[in-house]
Amino acid sequence: MTRIFILIFAVCTSILSFSQEKSSYSFTLEEAVSFALDSNYTAINARRDIAKAIKQKWETTATGLPQISGNINYQNNLKQPVTFIPGEFTGGAPGTFVPVTFGTKQNASATATLDQLIFDGSYLVGLQAAKAFLDFSENAAEKTNLEVRKGVINAYGSVLLSEELIAIFEKNKENLEKNLFETRKIYENGLTEEESVEQLEITLLDIETNLNNAYRSASIARQMFNVALGIDVESNVLFEDSLDDLAENNISLRFLEAEVNIEENVDYKIAYNLTEQRNLELKLEKSRALPTISAFVNYGTAANSDEFSFFDGDQRWFQSSILGVNMNIPIFSSGLRSAKTQRAKIALEQAETQLEETIQNVQLEVNSAKSNYQFSIENYENAKKNLALAQRIENKNNIKFVEGLSTSFDLRQAQTQLYTAQQQYFQAMLELINNKANLETVLNTPQLRTNN
Repeated sequence: MTRIFILIFAVCTSILSFSQEKSSYSFTLEEAVSFALDSNYTAINARRDIAKAIKQKWETTATGLPQISGNINYQNNLKQPVTFIPGEFTGGAPGTFVPVTFGTKQNASATATLDQLIFDGSYLVGLQAAKAFLDFSENAAEKTNLEVRKGVINAYGSVLLSEELIAIFEKNKENLEKNLFETRKIYENGLTEEESVEQLEITLLDIETNLNNAYRSASIARQMFNVALGIDVESNVLFEDSLDDLAENNISLRFLEAEVNIEENVDYKIAYNLTEQRNLELKLEKSRALPTISAFVNYGTAANSDEFSFFDGDQRWFQSSILGVNMNIPIFSSGLRSAKTQRAKIALEQAETQLEETIQNVQLEVNSAKSNYQFSIENYENAKKNLALAQRIENKNNIKFVEGLSTSFDLRQAQTQLYTAQQQYFQAMLELINNKANLETVLNTPQLRTNN
């Protein structure tokens, strides 16, 4: 019995441990983008918006197709109404009335009706509007995908940046601790001033503070990346690309020469969708002045009885059928339709103005994105050179300090300059990657349109 209990306990513990184990992932940047386009929360809902638009399109189409409805009615007159008739009808004295009841106590009927829309101007416009709304949903999903892609690139680069900073801070801390140890020994032997030790201690404290902050930033950056991908924030992710490789791979001067095709820009597409919708709204208001025609045909059967005998074989059922056509002709609305039409026309003019503004803004955005991208390339190259210079300067001052040819203040200044150059170099790489992604988004280079 004890062995069985131990076995059950071990199995339950294993299952609990397995269920609590964190999911692990491994991504290159391209793999992360592909994964996010499929699992990002916003991207998922954007695809659902397209599915809703498709259903709405069919919903609009179905209103003009045959509609069949049925009606079943059963009545039991628990107390039948009484009607008074003149007494002379039954041989009574004139001026008197006799109470009588008409009809049977129980009635049942069943009717089926077929309705068909023959002509309705608003229906035709509605079909066009449903198609335009589907186009808008697809363009909105495309914009979402572009933003998701840009967000993942930014989040991926931010994680790599934080890890690079941690690595460089740890290395700087190790070098400073070594320098501090040696300087203390020299001070204890009376060969240098206490200020030299204190200067190094100040620099070490700064490095430790930055290192602790880098650890916290790395944790937040990883969680933000997980959210961007649509996975649990506590999941473990291995990043296969390096910041250096991404920076080098994202230097592409051909993007600076790329001509923008306004019609491919997703913001233009959405603005154009708005003008289409406003134009259809104008058509809809105009169509309300047209008549609507519909037809119907029904078939019914009814039975009457004082007892519930509707399922008996000898129960008599009486058939009926009606064929009809309805025409509704708008004649006079006291200016209501005219006011609505004019309002729709003004809304269309506003949308056309917004479209023109969007065209100008897109062109400005492209030029701005190109300028930022070119600057980020130049800044990256300069940061690389500045880092090399700062490393040489710090190394020379470190040698001079050890040999007693330089003060601790000069060494601290060189070290601070190096640490700043290191951070600027890594930040320049991230900005290069992000500005490239922003330019690609404006140019719609990835072509991330959702197909259905």
